[in-house]
Amino acid sequence: MSLYKKLFKQTFIYGLATVLPRAFAFVLVPLYTSVLEPASFGVYATLMAYIVLGNVLLSYGMETAFFRFINKEDANKPLVQSTALTSITISSIAVFIFVYLFKDYIANYIGFDVRYVVWSLQILVLDALVVIPFVWYRANGKPLKYALVKILSVVINLGFNLFFFLALPELDNGNSDVFLGMCQMAKNPVDFIFWANIIASGATLLMVLPLYFKIKFKFDMALWKQMMRYAFPVLIAGIAFSINEVFDKILLDYLLPADIAESEVGVYAACYKLGVFMTLFATAFRLGIEPFFFNHAKEENAKNTYAVITKYFTIFGCIIFLVVMVYIDILKVLLIRNEAYWVAISIVPFILLANLCLGIYHNLSVWYKVTDRTKYGAYISVFGAVITLVVNFALIPLISYKGAAIATLAAYGAMMLASYFLGRKYYRVPYDVKKIVTYLLVATGFGFLSFYIFDRNLIIGTALLLVFLLAVFFLEKKELKKMIKN
Repeated sequence: MSLYKKLFKQTFIYGLATVLPRAFAFVLVPLYTSVLEPASFGVYATLMAYIVLGNVLLSYGMETAFFRFINKEDANKPLVQSTALTSITISSIAVFIFVYLFKDYIANYIGFDVRYVVWSLQILVLDALVVIPFVWYRANGKPLKYALVKILSVVINLGFNLFFFLALPELDNGNSDVFLGMCQMAKNPVDFIFWANIIASGATLLMVLPLYFKIKFKFDMALWKQMMRYAFPVLIAGIAFSINEVFDKILLDYLLPADIAESEVGVYAACYKLGVFMTLFATAFRLGIEPFFFNHAKEENAKNTYAVITKYFTIFGCIIFLVVMVYIDILKVLLIRNEAYWVAISIVPFILLANLCLGIYHNLSVWYKVTDRTKYGAYISVFGAVITLVVNFALIPLISYKGAAIATLAAYGAMMLASYFLGRKYYRVPYDVKKIVTYLLVATGFGFLSFYIFDRNLIIGTALLLVFLLAVFFLEKKELKKMIKN
C-alpha cells in the first residue's frame, strides 16, 4: 500500500471516529439552543472552556512524548507505555484530591456554583485516565478499536442528553417519584449536560480498562525525566493553544457587563459551532497525520511527501470553507433552531478561516516535532496566545464577540506564518507556496463575496463554488492521477 493510500486509510478511520460522533453530537446543538436560553448556554460554554484548559494540564504533553519515545530506534516500548500510564494515573488522582479539598475556594474564585466545580473535576479526571489507552491504539495501529470506543462514548453521551432533556420531563409528568427526584436535583437544565458527560466519560474508561492490564503499571524515573523534558514544551504549547481555542469565552464573560455577558457568550458559542465542519476536517487529518509524520520522517522523500500533503489539505480546507459560506443559511436552521442565537452569525467566516489556518499550522509543525525542537512549538503557541489576549482585551469591550472572532483568526494566522518561516530555517520543506497562497486567497475572496457582498445569495454562491472546484480540478488533475497510480 502506497504512503498516500495508507495515510488516506488512517485519516478516514480516525476521521470517522471524529466526524461520526460529532455528527451524532450535532443533534445536541439544536437541542441545547432550543431548550436553553442564550444566558444558560453561555454558562455551559464558559465551563467547557475551563474543562478544555484542564484537559491540557492533566495530560501535560505526555501523549506527544509517548509517540516520540515509542518510535525511537532503541525504544523499550513496553517501558515507555507503562511509564506514561503510571505517570498520568498518579497525577490524575493527585489532582482530584487537591481540587476536591479546595473546591469551595475555586468555585468562589471563578464565580460558579460548587457543584459545577465537582462535576467538571470528575469529567477531567475520567478523561485524563483514557489519554494513554487512546494514544496506545493510535501508536499500535488500532484505528478501528480507537474509532469504536470514541463512537460508543459519544453515543452514550448523546443518549443520556436526549433522555434528560426529552424523555425525563415526559416521565416526570407521570408523577414517578424517581424521575421527579431527578428533575428536582437539577437546579438548571445545564446540569443535565454535565450528568451526561460524566456518565459517558465513566463508560469510556470502563471500555479501555483492559489496556491497563495489558500495559501494566511500571515506572522508570530516568525515562520519565526524558519524556517530561520532551513533553514540557508541548504542555506550554498546549496551555497557550487552549488559550487561543477557548479563552475567548472566558474573557467575554469577564470583560462584558454582567447583565449581558452570559447571553453574549451564549450566542457567540452557538454560532462558533457552525465552524465545526472545518474543525472536524482538521482534527481528523491531524489524528491521522501525526503518527505518519513520525513513522516516515527518515524516508528519503519525506519532505516532498509533507509538501504534497499540506497542499491538498489546504485545497480540501478551502472547499469546506466555501461550502459552509455558501450554504450557511441552510446550516444555521438545521443546527441552531432558536433565532435568538443568529445575531452572531457574522463571526462564522472568521472562525472558519481561523480553523483552516490552524489546520495548516498543524501540517507545518512537522519540522519541530521530527527534529525534537518542541520548544519552538511552545514559543509559537505562546506567541499566538499573546495575540489572542491582546486583541481580545482591545476589541471585546468595543465590539463584543466580533472582537473575539477576529482575535481567533489573528492568532491562528500568525501561528501559521511563524511556523512556516521558522521551518524554512530548521527543516526546509519544499511547499508549493504559490499554489497554496493562491487557493487561500481565491477561496477567501469568493467566500466573502458570497457572504457579504451578495448577502448569501445561493445561486451566486453556488456559481462561485463551482468555479473554484473546476479551477482545482484543471490545476491538479495530472498530479492526482499520478498519485492514484502510485
